[in-house]
Amino acid sequence: MSLYVYLEPDREVLAQRGPEFQSAGGSIVYSMAELEAHLPRYPETLLVLMGASVDLDEALMFTAYQRLQRPLIGVVLVRRGIEPREIIRCLQAGVRDVVLESDWDGVRQATSRSVDISKALSTTMRSGAETTPHGRIITVFAGKGGCGRSFVAVNLAVGLWAGGARRVLLVDLDLQFGDVAIMLRLPPDRSIAESIAMAGRLDEPGLRSIVTPYRPGIDTLLAPGSPAQGEHVRRELVLEILDVARPHYDFIVIDTPAVVTDQVLAALDVSDRFIPIVTPDLPTLKSVRLTVEMFDMLDYPRDRSLLVLNRAKAQVDLTAADIEEAIGMPFATLVPSSRDVLLSVNQGEPLLLTDPLHPVSRAIRQLADRCAGTDTEPVVTRGLFGRPRKPKKVTR
Repeated sequence: MSLYVYLEPDREVLAQRGPEFQSAGGSIVYSMAELEAHLPRYPETLLVLMGASVDLDEALMFTAYQRLQRPLIGVVLVRRGIEPREIIRCLQAGVRDVVLESDWDGVRQATSRSVDISKALSTTMRSGAETTPHGRIITVFAGKGGCGRSFVAVNLAVGLWAGGARRVLLVDLDLQFGDVAIMLRLPPDRSIAESIAMAGRLDEPGLRSIVTPYRPGIDTLLAPGSPAQGEHVRRELVLEILDVARPHYDFIVIDTPAVVTDQVLAALDVSDRFIPIVTPDLPTLKSVRLTVEMFDMLDYPRDRSLLVLNRAKAQVDLTAADIEEAIGMPFATLVPSSRDVLLSVNQGEPLLLTDPLHPVSRAIRQLADRCAGTDTEPVVTRGLFGRPRKPKKVTR
């Protein structure tokens, strides 16, 4: 049984990388024609790793076709250099990850993550005939403004989308001053306000009429155009929207305001994951501590929370360890401070799309993997496809 295929026409590269791939149970092909002949013989294939010498247009054409014909197959693309515009084309075609040829540890991590996603999708597809799909709801929350909550929510949605491997709905529940439309440069033609007239009888066609597509596989439900409209979106309507949406998406990511409203509590009550955001400053630290205490009072299980430290490594006196001790909860991921975050917000493009290899993007992808249950061990201790690597012998 061959689950993994490595396409690399360059024989010199194969001499260096091929043995490790084969030892992990992978097959090697030298041309696109061989690859296309290989797949029908091995329908159980989960991963295609394409080497740097593969023509980009051919790789994207192959990926877009397989995305429809064999959705379980994940494509990881290796390149000698990475241009932002090329990465956007890759993600739109359905490539799961793009890694530099010089970063072989990055290749190991990307292939392991892709295989985990394929296995998770395979399990979902096998059980789909017996059970109704039940998309997981993830609510991003911060009790103080300016913490980067919307930035995390938008990029988390892109990370969970995984280049088209999953269907994701991003809901802007900041009904007064929502920013998702601006951050994604989406026209405010449709919003959650259109659902008010359908309250109590909302169905799937009605939901489709109010969502705004962003990418194939990513839809958004935008905040109302005026604060006055948001006042008419009741708690019961929020629950109805989420109930209708769940069977049609793998993940629903909810961005929230910096206050606890009835609508926010409705979303939290049905959430599978909570993402509290904290930044390394005392006012935010206080608000997150209160948030955690509020979650405890509401009997929300602590193991559903994935605490995020945003703007980590900023020039402040508080360390991550200090904050963890004060809150009483470990961080799921540390998102580093970077000027590129503000630049991506001003450009209206998620950083995870324009620069997937950026440290901020890597941190949020790690968060997405935790949410999806596909997170892997650190690459320094793992081999290709996540298998344990043999320890190196130390000579003295």
